[in-house]
Amino acid sequence: MAARRGGPGGRRRRGSAPGGSTHPAEAEAVDTPPAGDPTAPVAGGLAVLIPDPDRSGARELRVDGAPQSHVDPGDPHRLVFPYQRRLGHVIDLAAPAGRPLDAVHLGGGALTLPRYLAATRPRSTQQVAEPDVRLTAFVREHLPLPRGARIRVRALDARELLERLPEDSADLVVVDVFDGARTPAHCTGVEFVDAVRRVLRPTGTLAVNITDGPPLAHLRARTAAVTERFAEVCLAAEPAVLRGRRFGNAILAASDAPLPVAELSRRNAAGPTAARVVAGPELRDFLAGARPLTDADAAASPAPPPGTFD
Repeated sequence: MAARRGGPGGRRRRGSAPGGSTHPAEAEAVDTPPAGDPTAPVAGGLAVLIPDPDRSGARELRVDGAPQSHVDPGDPHRLVFPYQRRLGHVIDLAAPAGRPLDAVHLGGGALTLPRYLAATRPRSTQQVAEPDVRLTAFVREHLPLPRGARIRVRALDARELLERLPEDSADLVVVDVFDGARTPAHCTGVEFVDAVRRVLRPTGTLAVNITDGPPLAHLRARTAAVTERFAEVCLAAEPAVLRGRRFGNAILAASDAPLPVAELSRRNAAGPTAARVVAGPELRDFLAGARPLTDADAAASPAPPPGTFD
């Protein structure tokens, strides 16, 4: 199963307040794209770029109706989807402001986060695993990368790229790997975490987008796999997701260096869609003895329940 694109997340409904956004269960989907919207067949189905009614030039990427990414070429600092804002917080705090990073993105989509990192940390060097060549060509045709951005998109599966990268070569690895609306099994277990850890520098940061719903067995097992391998781990999600009341996104941050948990908590609580950060004893309680996934027993992340994108 290929690591095709950035994961599903909530989107701002048409006509809602600028900058506002919704969680996955509130996202809209369109079976037939409006006339004139760019479309293309890609490995995951039909890709369409929907114009943002509030921002000229901004577009939302959907594949087979599922929201994948939002890009505002006029303001790459603007992250519309809540899960991408939470990943942005981890990126912002991975090093002092403005310091260039060597970054690896597993999952490309419309390249929202690589664009964000290039804008917030100029001169960063970034590699992106995106095996869907047609999707990459479609995105780059209609949403070209900024001139001078050091972003290299490689037509490789996530683990293939990790295997080819040198040891201790990355300051940041962002995992947003989805095949359709599910993370492939081979990108969920401790062996995958080991592959990431080999590439990260000793003080590097891992950020992971995970989707799950009640009873959160997948989220707990994925988190347990990371806590097996990293000294510091924290988890950010909306309270209803953490309580197992609905399907949604959770963002995992990990490092062998101390994590800025207090500042991550402040930023997540202050966003348009507030999230809670759990770490330390609270995270251990959340895991409740969950067993880490391995390649031998790993499974793809749960499919979104019916109506998630209605």
